[in-house]
Amino acid sequence: MPSAVRALRGATTLKADTLDQVNERVQALVEAMLDRNGVDKEDLISVLFTATDDIHSVFPATAARAVGLGDVPLICARELDVVGGTPLCIRVLMHMNTDRPRAELHHVYLEGARGLRDDLPD
Repeated sequence: MPSAVRALRGATTLKADTLDQVNERVQALVEAMLDRNGVDKEDLISVLFTATDDIHSVFPATAARAVGLGDVPLICARELDVVGGTPLCIRVLMHMNTDRPRAELHHVYLEGARGLRDDLPD
């Protein structure tokens, strides 16, 4: 299969809006997304982070730079403030070049975000 642009989804939650929590949880999520899918950082095109309105301590992209994504285009945005939405939640949309078919990609949901997409295969 020729190389294609694909996207990986992921999310995690925090116990509290602190610099340490954002760094710990975002770094664990990014590393799990890369490791679980065998993605080399050189294959990344860009990464979009969203955070719920209750996160103010640090940009999730700042945490991602600490695990070697400093040369990857990263951007943060505010998640929609939907009634009943998951609080203290950071979501990720990672764009990459890969030879893997979409059906073989494994999206990663950690901590309190595990139930957000229970329709996806593990």
